[in-house]
Amino acid sequence: MLKPLTPLPDWCRRTAALSLALMAATSASPIFAESPSPPPGGTPPAAAPGQAKPNGNDKEKEKEKAKEPEKAADKEKETPRQVQSQHSVVINGTAVSYTATAGMMPLKDAEGKTTAEIFFMAYTKDGVADVTKRPVTFSFNGGPGSSSVWMHLGLLGPRRVKLKEDGSALPPPYQLVDNEYSLLDETDLVFIDPVGTGYSRATKLDEAKRFYGVKEDTASVAEFIRLYVTKNTRWASPKFLIGESYGTTRAAALSGELGSKHLMNLNGIMLVSTVLNFQTIWGGPGNDLPHVLYLPSFTATAWHHKKLSAELQKLPLTEVLKQAEAFAMGDYNHALMQGSALPPATRQAVLKQLASFTGLTVEYLDRADLRPSLQRFGVELLRDKDLQIGRFDSRYTGHVRDRLTETTEGDPSADAVFSAYASTFNHYIRTELKFEEDKPYEILTGSVQPWNWGAENDFVNVSETLAKSMTKNPFLKVHVSQGYTDLATPYFAAKYTFTHLDVAPDIAKNLVMDEYQSGHMMYLNLPDLVKQKADLAKFIRGASGAQP
Repeated sequence: MLKPLTPLPDWCRRTAALSLALMAATSASPIFAESPSPPPGGTPPAAAPGQAKPNGNDKEKEKEKAKEPEKAADKEKETPRQVQSQHSVVINGTAVSYTATAGMMPLKDAEGKTTAEIFFMAYTKDGVADVTKRPVTFSFNGGPGSSSVWMHLGLLGPRRVKLKEDGSALPPPYQLVDNEYSLLDETDLVFIDPVGTGYSRATKLDEAKRFYGVKEDTASVAEFIRLYVTKNTRWASPKFLIGESYGTTRAAALSGELGSKHLMNLNGIMLVSTVLNFQTIWGGPGNDLPHVLYLPSFTATAWHHKKLSAELQKLPLTEVLKQAEAFAMGDYNHALMQGSALPPATRQAVLKQLASFTGLTVEYLDRADLRPSLQRFGVELLRDKDLQIGRFDSRYTGHVRDRLTETTEGDPSADAVFSAYASTFNHYIRTELKFEEDKPYEILTGSVQPWNWGAENDFVNVSETLAKSMTKNPFLKVHVSQGYTDLATPYFAAKYTFTHLDVAPDIAKNLVMDEYQSGHMMYLNLPDLVKQKADLAKFIRGASGAQP
């Protein structure tokens, strides 16, 4: 999930909900007999015959003994709360037995004091004789403010949310089913909830902001990965990251942090619905680039809803998108660059082409000055049906309450699945993973705001960090998954980012891009899930040196 830097409309602030679980352990304190105390104003009882009278040292010992229960409680608090359980799932016709661990990982400062606890869930295949041959993948979603639940229960984990084949919602109560497309047959999986999400919290609420920023978040997640790899003796294992949405930003930043601070080189990074350079998706006065890069996704959306001309509608989507991309980078980009100097005749020609690739009218696009915003496009495309389209996945539609509204009122693609993920996760964590915690699991929260982007008068851009990591570690492979109907992180923006990645041609060969028919969470669409499992499995085997 991705949250924009600029203020969001009300509906987007409401689309949160869901996530993980952890935090319950009891501490038992030994019972100590109390020494008899003198009556008020009285004198201490006399020592028994043959018993030495108490001296100063004895009193100090008694004080230390009295503190033992408190010390025992403190020691108990320092013990990470973790629960393990045994399970099995059938993947590709083969039963895979695995151990699930749900628990907390304390982060400590230089003085050894706990500053935060990060909640995680790990799935490790049983019976692995040599872990140096077994990959381990660290997974997280985005936001900022999102838990790891989406890829956990949608793509990677051994259980997934049951939806219709195209990802449409089913009525509650919601269910989990075994995920026969899990990546657990290829790699161990560790799902991380950054501080402020899921059950992860800073020790002191007034110091939580120390974790809420691009650099701050990167440092804390890198420290978690270091601790997990160390405590579980996985330094010699092939290591991978997979992030979605802002999680791709985090993954690129982590490639630098892990490599420079911890000298931990990675085998591969998997980016799902990518945004590394925020200039490609955040528009505004003076930045026309997002209009160019969003256009092909507008075309894919209009094609899906059958709003294009008959000539374009009859073509396969991939063929239509080739034409849209060429127009976007050519005539459309040239027209926007000219601004008010655009000749009237050229403007009319571009308006006609723009209308043909968006499904909107020439008149509307003219009033929008050739620059239809995402929120306006989202409600204008299906205005004749009083419907709005989804931001995370524009295949989804929902009714508008105000039939004259100029912008979207919500996100039907979020409304369709958020509750399903929240409900199933909260049930799963207690009943199957046996982890109990009463505080809310923050699926997608705004409590991490304000986020420290560290980019005043500039756009966040971590593509340079990734380029440096790929250059310093020429064995690092990168896989990119993009959905055609994703209006949160459009696929053409990712193409633009990677064609502008400043790496040598030999290094660029380490990059693989795969595209899918649906949106931000392409794995909700079953055909895309099947394809994505095959694509990622092939990538992991290649990057870890395993034989196919």
